[in-house]
Amino acid sequence: MSTPNGFPQHSRVCLTRSVEGGAVQDLQAKKAGKAAKKEPGGDGTPPKIGTPISETLKILPEELKVNMKIKSMTPRPPRKPRLERAASLDEKSWRKWRRFRTSQESLTDPNETSSSNGSLQEASPSPPTRGRASPCNPCCQQDSLHSSPDALEASPGGKSRGSASDLGKRASEISSAFGGLLRGKGFAGGKPRLSQIMPARPLPPMELNVASHTLRTANRIDSDCLDYRHYSQHKFGRVSSSLSDSRLQGNGTLYDNCSTDSMKSTFSVLTPIRAKDVRSRSYLEGSLLASGALMGAEELSRYFPDRNMGIFVATWNMQGQKELPVNLDDFLLPTDPDFAQDMYVIGVQEGCPDRREWEIRLQETLGPHYVLLHSAAHGVLYMSVFIRRDLIWFCSEVEYATVTTRIVSQIKTKGALGISFTFFGTSFLFITSHFTSGDSKVNERKLDYNKTIQALTLPKNVPDTNPYRSSSSDVTTRFDEVFWFGDFNFRLNKDRETVDSILNQNPDTDVSKLLVYDQLTSEMSRGSIFKGFQEADIHFRPSYKFDIGKDSYDTTSKQRTPSYTDRVVFRSRYKDDIQAVKYSSCPVIKTSDHRPVFALFRVKVRPGRDNIPLAAGLFDRDLYLIGIRRRATRELLRRRERKDQRSSSICSIS
Repeated sequence: MSTPNGFPQHSRVCLTRSVEGGAVQDLQAKKAGKAAKKEPGGDGTPPKIGTPISETLKILPEELKVNMKIKSMTPRPPRKPRLERAASLDEKSWRKWRRFRTSQESLTDPNETSSSNGSLQEASPSPPTRGRASPCNPCCQQDSLHSSPDALEASPGGKSRGSASDLGKRASEISSAFGGLLRGKGFAGGKPRLSQIMPARPLPPMELNVASHTLRTANRIDSDCLDYRHYSQHKFGRVSSSLSDSRLQGNGTLYDNCSTDSMKSTFSVLTPIRAKDVRSRSYLEGSLLASGALMGAEELSRYFPDRNMGIFVATWNMQGQKELPVNLDDFLLPTDPDFAQDMYVIGVQEGCPDRREWEIRLQETLGPHYVLLHSAAHGVLYMSVFIRRDLIWFCSEVEYATVTTRIVSQIKTKGALGISFTFFGTSFLFITSHFTSGDSKVNERKLDYNKTIQALTLPKNVPDTNPYRSSSSDVTTRFDEVFWFGDFNFRLNKDRETVDSILNQNPDTDVSKLLVYDQLTSEMSRGSIFKGFQEADIHFRPSYKFDIGKDSYDTTSKQRTPSYTDRVVFRSRYKDDIQAVKYSSCPVIKTSDHRPVFALFRVKVRPGRDNIPLAAGLFDRDLYLIGIRRRATRELLRRRERKDQRSSSICSIS
C-alpha cells in the first residue's frame, strides 16, 4: 500500500518515528491517522506529522517551492521479508543496544564511530543517491531505543526529561529536521544525529576521601589524573621512589586517600619485589645500581632520598658514680631539633659499675623505635650504638677493638674503644677514648692518640670500601666517616682567676676568649694530633670541672681550672660528607663533675654492594623488651599520679 506522494505507507510511518524522539513519537503515532485527514492552515504553522508531501508543499513559501526540485518516483511495493534476515536483525539490534549502553556509539550507521555530541543535528550534505529509500529497520531500532525505560526516567535533579519545556524544544528541533528532510538531506545521503546521550541518573560524586569500597573498585582514575608523587610528598614528608614506581601506577589503582590507605596496607611503602627477581638474583655479587639490590641505590633512595642521615654522638665522663640521672631526655632528645636522629652513639668514660643498667636506661629513653645494634666495653669505657629498628637490615657485621694506653695493662681506666660497621655503602668508625689527665701532660696525650690509631685493628672481616686510600699505620684512613669522642683531658693554659673573669663577663655563648688558651685547638692547628679531623664551633661553657649536683666549678682546695676536656671531632674521606648541625653540652645532668657533651651531624650515605657480611637484623632483644616494659610502667605510674592529684581535695579555711 502506497501513499499519493510515492512513499510506502510503512516507510513514511517509520521515518516519522525516527525523526521524533522520546515520548513525543508515541503521542504523534497514535494521532497519525487523524492528522493525515486534516488540512494544514495557511498561518505558517509547521505541518502535522503524517501529512502527505504533496499537501505540505501547499503551505511552504513560494521561494522554497521554486528552489526545490522534486523528482517523480515510481512507487514500488516493499520486498518480502526473509526469515534469515529477520533473525540477524534481531541479533544486530541486541548488539547495538549493548554498544549504546557502553560506548555511546552512533546508532544510525553500524560502521560509524563518530560522537553524537550536541542536540539533534543534521548530517553534512551529501549528494542524494538514486534509488529507493533505505529500509526502516534502523528506524525501528531507534524507536525501540528511545522507548526504553532508562531514556524516559526522571533525573534526581528535580526535572523530568519529558517535561513540557523539553517537549517544546524537541518539537522545534523536529520541525527544522523535517524541513531538512524535504530539502533532500534526510533520505539516503543524510544521517540525523541523536542528542547527547546522558546517563539516566547522574553518577555519584567522586571525592578524594571517598571510603566506599564499591566506588573504590568500580570507578578508577588513570595515572595521569593525580600526581601521586606530589601527594605522597605532602602527606609523608619524604618522597619515596616506590610511590612513583611504574609498576604501581600502571595497574589503574585509584590514587586518593582511601586507596592510599589500602595501598599501604597491601604494599606498605616498600618497593614491590617481583618473584622472577627473587629467583634470578644470587645476592652474592653486588651491584650499586642493580634493580632490587638490598644495598643498592634504589633501596637507599627510598629510605634517604637526599642521601643524608642524622647521627647523634655523645660523650660523658660519669666519674664512676652509681647514681644515674632520673631523666635522660634532655641529654639524648634535645628540644632544638624537631626530629630525632637515625643513629645514636654514646660513649662513656669511667662508667657506672652496672653497665647493663646504663644500657637499659638508654633504651628506655629512646623508646621502641630504636634498638641496640651493638655495645662494647673496655674496662670502664662503654660504647652503645642504637639505630632505628627499620634500618638494621642495611648494616654489616659490627666489629670492635680496644687499645690500652697505660703501661700496666690490667688497669683499664685509660685507653680507647672502637666500633666499626658498614651502613649501605658507607663505612663508619666510632672511637671513644680517655687520654692521660694532667694540665701539663700534653705530650702524653699525643702518645695516646698515636698508639690508638696504630694499634686499633679494624676492620677485620668487613671489606674496606676504598682500600686505595687506606693506610696500615692509621686506622682512621680505612673508613669513610670517622667520629672520635671522649675525655681527651686537654686543658686551658690559663690560671683560674683569669678563666673565671672571662666566664663572668660572657656567661652564655661568647667563649672565644677562652678557646684562645685551649690546648687541643692549638695542637690541632699545628697538625700534631687528630690529623685531618675537624671540630664544630664551640658555644658552650667548659664541661669540666663542676661540683657534683651544682652549677659551680671546683670549689675544693685544688681549685682546678675549668676546661673543655670532653670533645667530639670528625673526619671524612670525601669533602663535605659530614655537616655539623649542633654542638653543645647538657647542663641539666649534674651527677658527675663532667657535663655530657653531644653533637648532631648530617652524614652523606652512598649505595653499596650486597656481597658484604650482613648483620641480618641482629640486636639485643632482651634489652629491648626490658626497656620498653620500664617505659610503659613509668607512663602508667605517671598517669596514676595525675589521676590521684585530680581526685584529691584540699580543704581551705576562709
